[in-house]
Amino acid sequence: MGSTRLPGKPLADIAGLPMIVQVMRRANEAGLGRVVVAADDTAIVEAVSAAGGEAVLTDPAHPSGSDRIWEALNHVDPHRQVQFIVNVQGDLPTIPGEVIRACLKPLNAGPADISTLAAAISDEGEEINPNVVKLIGSPLEGRMMRALYFTRATAPWGEGPLYHHIGLYAYRRVALERFVSLPPSTLEKRERLEQLRALEAGMRIDAICVDTVPLGVDTQADLEKARAMLG
Repeated sequence: MGSTRLPGKPLADIAGLPMIVQVMRRANEAGLGRVVVAADDTAIVEAVSAAGGEAVLTDPAHPSGSDRIWEALNHVDPHRQVQFIVNVQGDLPTIPGEVIRACLKPLNAGPADISTLAAAISDEGEEINPNVVKLIGSPLEGRMMRALYFTRATAPWGEGPLYHHIGLYAYRRVALERFVSLPPSTLEKRERLEQLRALEAGMRIDAICVDTVPLGVDTQADLEKARAMLG
């Protein structure tokens, strides 16, 4: 709710529904299991509840989304039955359900602690844009990669594709628990990328490549694009 570029954006109307409800619908379309909105404001909880969804009010002072979902998880699953958690950002109202599902595949396929998404960069402007986070990784089977680093710089050097990191994560429960217990790391603070905390602590992050980067709504122009796509 405290977005500076688009104040109150979780409740922004998109095709007759608050944005957070549209995101909740995309998560339900993924068909992975129970969908819970971890909210920082009672207005979000009320909007989700009015749409028939489930929401948990969490501490608005959390420094990251990972801390917020950890609080929500312990509230809705105190007996620790849930072992996999997919964290869908609340500003991705047009993300396809199959893309959300894809994020879980690396955890099912191998030993990763955390999994995420990436897409090959096709726009040269994105290659040098520090707001486009790049994933540097080693190829694995199929469309998967083992993440070795994340950076805002143009990397790696040399011939070959660059990959746009998509900030959607799936965690093993034990990995999420460990991650939120760690202090911010040196490279995390330098690059302003919290996933580097996991890598610096020796945790493994695998990624799967998808065809396109989902629209993140950060500005009024982004909001109008989402309205056009879902209208």
